[in-house]
Amino acid sequence: MRDVLPDIEKWRAQGEQVAVATVISMIGSAPRLPGAKLAVNEKGELTGSVSGGCVEPAVVHAAMEVIKNGEPQLLEFGISEADNIEKIGLACGGTIRVFVERLDW
Repeated sequence: MRDVLPDIEKWRAQGEQVAVATVISMIGSAPRLPGAKLAVNEKGELTGSVSGGCVEPAVVHAAMEVIKNGEPQLLEFGISEADNIEKIGLACGGTIRVFVERLDW
């Protein structure tokens, strides 16, 4: 997995606000392990991954909200297979929790 830090440093040097999403826990099968990161800048550009793509759009949306209001969010993805048909979830059937925070440094 590509390190997100170089892109974060570049964005911050350009004066852009950045949010970072981190997988903090997983239950069952999940595409990424705890510690996996996705960074998003205020323009919506991203680097890294928290799910291999299956929940990234929802995480990016949350990150944009966090950039705007500064309030961290704790997200949970992964529900029953039946619910996965109707809602965002992990195709692999596991559950991940993702913490999204704005970088204020």
